[in-house]
Amino acid sequence: MALRDRHLVGAGAAACAVCCAAPVLGLLGLAGAGAVATLATFVFAGTVFALVVGGAAVVGLLIRRRRAAQAATVCEIPEAGPVPLDLTRGPDRS
Repeated sequence: MALRDRHLVGAGAAACAVCCAAPVLGLLGLAGAGAVATLATFVFAGTVFALVVGGAAVVGLLIRRRRAAQAATVCEIPEAGPVPLDLTRGPDRS
């Protein structure tokens, strides 16, 4: 190839770049978009999981406190004194 024919090599390289640029950039864009979509999915899933677990923990804490408060109000100290006791036998207490 002569020095004067080097423009053919340059034109071939330019044609290759123009022809292959769109698919190559498309594949790179898909890879980048796929990585971004995967990252967004992980962030979304993590956020939803944290909200569900946090909500369940808060509900569990509230139920536990409510039951503890109800148990404290139901329990009363009995009055001091004799306790009635029946020692008869049989289901009809005779």
